[in-house]
Amino acid sequence: MKRKTLTYIILLATVSIAGALALQVFLLKNSYTYSEKQFRESVNVALREVAWQILVANGNPQNFDSIAPVEMISDSYYLVNVDAIIDKELLKFHLIEEFKKHQLFTDFEFAIYNSSTRLPDQETFISSKGEEKASSYIFPENNNRNMNYFAVHFPDRSSYFHANMTVWYLFTGLLLMVLLFFGYTLTVIIRQRQLSEIQKNFINNLTHELKTPISSIALSAKVLNDKEILKTPERLFEYTRIISEQNNRLSANVEKVLNLASIEKNKLELNLEKIELTEFLSELTGYFKKSNSGKDLEVKVTTNKQPLFIIADKFHLTNLVLNILENSVKYCDTTPGINIDIIHSDKNCLIRFIDNGIGIPKKHRKKIFKKFYRIPTGNIHNVKGFGLGLDYVRKIVNAHRWKIEVADNPSGGSIFTLIITVKK
Repeated sequence: MKRKTLTYIILLATVSIAGALALQVFLLKNSYTYSEKQFRESVNVALREVAWQILVANGNPQNFDSIAPVEMISDSYYLVNVDAIIDKELLKFHLIEEFKKHQLFTDFEFAIYNSSTRLPDQETFISSKGEEKASSYIFPENNNRNMNYFAVHFPDRSSYFHANMTVWYLFTGLLLMVLLFFGYTLTVIIRQRQLSEIQKNFINNLTHELKTPISSIALSAKVLNDKEILKTPERLFEYTRIISEQNNRLSANVEKVLNLASIEKNKLELNLEKIELTEFLSELTGYFKKSNSGKDLEVKVTTNKQPLFIIADKFHLTNLVLNILENSVKYCDTTPGINIDIIHSDKNCLIRFIDNGIGIPKKHRKKIFKKFYRIPTGNIHNVKGFGLGLDYVRKIVNAHRWKIEVADNPSGGSIFTLIITVKK
C-alpha cells in the first residue's frame, strides 16, 4: 500500500469516526430532550387524573373545569389545585396508580397544603417500588393559594430516563465497540506499515553491509588466483590482509544478527557480579581505543567517588558501553571525543556519555532504541549499521532494571545517561 493511499485512508477513517460520534451525540441529545418532554406531559396527565379522582371522591367533579389543576414550578416540582378536602391515603393510592398507569416508574414525594394554613402537611416519600417513608425534601411555603392543593416532587428522575433510553444506550455501546475495533484495526495497519518500512530499511542495510565485504573478498581472491602475484609479495600480503579484514567484518555483522536473534528467542539471563566501575570503564575504553573503530577516539573518564561498585552482568555491560562508544565514533564529522562522567548519589549512579557528534533530533530520541530503527538519511549510506546496537542497549538496561536517557549536548552532540539504581 502506497504511503499516499494510507494517508487518505487514515484521513477518511478519522472523519468517519468523528462524524459517527457527532451523530450519536446529536441523537442522544434529541432522545433525552424527547424523554424530558414526554415525562412532563405524562406527569401533567397523571396529576390531572389524580385531581379528578379526588374531586369525584368529594362529590364535586363539576369544579374540575373551573380550575387549572396542574402547575409546573420546575422540572421536578408540581402543584395541583383541588378545591376539596384531600385525604392522604386516597391521594397516595391514586398517585401510585396513575404514575404506574403512565409508566412513570420513579421515586416521588408529596405533601398536602391546607388553604387556611398555606403550609405543607404530611410530607411523604414513595419509592418506585411503593415503599413509604418520611420525606427529607423541604417543601416551600406558598402564600398565593386560596384553596386546598397538593405538591409532588421528583427527587431523582434518572431511573425514568434510563428506562426510556435503554435502546439508545445499547446502540451507543455497539457503536463504541465498532469504533474501538475500527480504531484498533487502523492502528494495526499503521503499525504494520511502519514495521514494513523498518524491515525494508533493515534488509537494505543488511544487503549493503554483507555485499561490501563479500565483494572485497571475491575481488581479492580473484587477484590471488593470478600466478603473477607471487612475483610481488607486497601485493600478496596486502590482498590477504584485505581478505582477513573483510572476513572479520562479515563475521562481526553476522554475529550481531545472531546475538539479537538469540536474545529474542530466549529470556535474557544475567550473570550478576560486583564490578568496580571506574576501573572497568578505564580498561574498556583503553581496549576500545586500540581497535579499528576507536583508534581516532579521544576519551576521558571522570568520577566524583572512587572506588565505586555496582552489581551487573559484566559481559552485557561491556557490550552496552561498546555500542555507545561505537555510535559516538560513527556519528561524528570531526575527531570523535567523549567524556564519561560518573556521578554517584545516595540512590543512583549516573554514567553520562557526552560526545561531540552530529546529535540526535528530538523527534527521533524515543525511536532510536527500537529494533532496526535508524535515523533517515535519504539515499545516503555513509554510516554502516543495522539499527540493532541501541535496541540491544535497551534490552540490557531493562534486564538490569536501569534507565537510559538521551539529551542534547549544549556544545554539540548527544548525552546518553545511564541511570543505575544503587543497591545497599
